Amino acid sequence: MSPSSALQSRRQIRRHFDRTAPTYQHAAVVQREAGKRMLERLDLVRLHPRRILDAGSGPGTLTDALRPRYPGAELIALDLSPAMLRLATGRAGGLRRLVQRVRGTVPMRVCGDIAQLPLANASIDLACSGFALEWARDLRAALLELYRVLARGGLLMFATLGPDTWKELRAALAPTAAAAPPPALADMHDIGDALVGAGFADPVMDMECFTLTFVTLPDLMRDLRQSGACGPLVGRAPHLKGKGWRDRVTKGYEALRRNGRLPATIEVVYGHAWKPEQPRNSGDGRAVVRFERPRGR
Repeated sequence: MSPSSALQSRRQIRRHFDRTAPTYQHAAVVQREAGKRMLERLDLVRLHPRRILDAGSGPGTLTDALRPRYPGAELIALDLSPAMLRLATGRAGGLRRLVQRVRGTVPMRVCGDIAQLPLANASIDLACSGFALEWARDLRAALLELYRVLARGGLLMFATLGPDTWKELRAALAPTAAAAPPPALADMHDIGDALVGAGFADPVMDMECFTLTFVTLPDLMRDLRQSGACGPLVGRAPHLKGKGWRDRVTKGYEALRRNGRLPATIEVVYGHAWKPEQPRNSGDGRAVVRFERPRGR
């Protein structure tokens, strides 16, 4: 992707989530549940981070949950959407913000791109990311950036959408498509390979599927818009309009109705990996091989 097209993509994604910010918190049911699962995984990790990055923080739900878990750590909430960051800042009342400021627990809010982090090398001990990697136009670039900002022995933990997400809707859309389908979401094996390629050590991957149900297709589409999952995940093209298109998609989706409800699958891929004490690559993808001189020679 050329720099100009990448910039345009970032602008589109920023505008998309700026529009979504007012409704996101109510609609992002799976995102909140997956965030709880991420925190449960941190219970199994012995880590005492001094600085934590929430990459793709959205309205700050995960940031708020990390604060009492690591009370002495500095928190950085990073998101591409200024509206999301303003929403997160506004959730705390004036007295609460004052208490947090006195205690030094107010997270730093940073507007930035996960693939071009405005952070220093080796400045983060724990990087968490909930549902941001699927929006990165270049997964490898995003992982290399997270690797760069992590300190030696630092941990990356994330949740992202897997390829079976909205599979029912994608199947209903396919016969009506008048434009190229959206890029497929990466599966957990490809993400694991990408982690190793970026230099991370000991990646652990797993996944689970959530099934939401809706009474009507418009209910589902409204949820997609309010949670921000429309756009790249189901395509962005003129064929998503018009009564004829809606009738064809509705007919295809109605064949899947069970017990009076329309199912919608969301696949969540979880992963974590460490930045090793000794580098495995140079930070730009090149492998580093170290030769040690035998002692006594």
